[in-house]
This record gives sequence, C-alpha cells and structure tokens, in this order.
Amino acid sequence: MIVLGLKTCDTCRKAARVLAAAGHEVALRDIRAEPLSPEEIAAFLAAFGEALVNRRSTTWRALPEAARARPASELLAAHPALMRRPVIRTADGALHPGWEPGALARLA
Repeated sequence: MIVLGLKTCDTCRKAARVLAAAGHEVALRDIRAEPLSPEEIAAFLAAFGEALVNRRSTTWRALPEAARARPASELLAAHPALMRRPVIRTADGALHPGWEPGALARLA
C-alpha cells in the first residue's frame, strides 16, 4: 500500500501509522520529493475529479485568482500541496482519497 501525501502532513503520517498497525505493508511517498507524474495526476483526476484539489488549504488561499482558474492538472503539477491528502493506492491499484473516519474499514 502506498500513502501519497506529504511527510510533514499529520494526516498522512497518521494514515500510514494506522494502516501499518492494522498489518498492512505501507510506504509513505512524499509528493514534494517525488512529484506525481502527468499520468498519475490524470488517473487521480479521473478517479476523484475536481475533489482532488483541496480548496480549503493555505496553498489554495495563497494563490492569486488567475492561478486558481488554471486546470486542476496544471495546479497539482505546480503545487503538489494542493492535492487532497492522502491518496492511498492499494496493492491491486485501487485509489482511495483522504483519511476520514471509516477509511481503515474500507481498506481492510
């Protein structure tokens, strides 16, 4: 299982920790250190649509209005921290967005 997010993100670290404690083999991929490929961004957007862009983040609020109008794929490539985190990729390739209550049950 791969947890895609930021190594400094508390939610991403918590997701990785909880999944590992539940017996899953987990790797945390920092998307700033190892950016998403255009193919990964396209696959994530196909799976989650515009919900992949976190419009409540400080990164989003700091963007000028003109930048916010750019396509989601360009925004995510330029500003990885805009991605709703974490995105969890299971061994079978399934993608799961975010870490809300009940996320562990969906991944069990």
